[in-house]
Amino acid sequence: MRIRHLTALTAFTLLAAGAAQAQATKALDQQAEAMMKASFRDQGIATVDRLKQDPAQKACSAAKPPSAAVMKKIEAQQLATIKWPSDGQYLGDWKEGEKLAQNGRGMTWTDASAAPSKNGGSCYNCHQIDKKEISFGNIGPSLWNYGKLRGVADPADPMSAAMVKYTWGKLWNSKAYAACSNMPRFGHAELLTEQQIRDLMALLLDPKSPVNQ
Repeated sequence: MRIRHLTALTAFTLLAAGAAQAQATKALDQQAEAMMKASFRDQGIATVDRLKQDPAQKACSAAKPPSAAVMKKIEAQQLATIKWPSDGQYLGDWKEGEKLAQNGRGMTWTDASAAPSKNGGSCYNCHQIDKKEISFGNIGPSLWNYGKLRGVADPADPMSAAMVKYTWGKLWNSKAYAACSNMPRFGHAELLTEQQIRDLMALLLDPKSPVNQ
């Protein structure tokens, strides 16, 4: 009887501890949200509406990281939001793509418009893309030889076609492939136009692009 009593007491203690931890986690999330709201104000085109999070963002910024099952669910939901090229054309002009990769402008309070056509891709902020570039971020992986290493030169190759589609999806909505990805959701968030994404695709995948030389 004493053993059963101790077992029940232990179980109750663990449940109480778990409930207390859940409450503490919820309180931390609420404090963080309040701090964010108090720290920003509307100015120019940058409004506090940007603080509103969709379910995927909320799950990934919570004090307790989402479980593997929740992450899989997020990825499936985000994958369903991807809009594929309206005309079936995935690649644009790599030269325009390079300009976008170098361009870090857009979405700040000093900009006159939030239109996607006014924004850059800011790719070098997080990635190495061209060996000649001496200044780049390392939050993301190197994209040097991105297409060459993945064999996308042959459009008739099924593996090549799959990689082209994956790259488009990653640019459109990165959370479709990594639930808590730090990469901007360029298409989903309307940060870039469809044509701009085509041009970035060309920079990464066109065999003539300096990325693949």
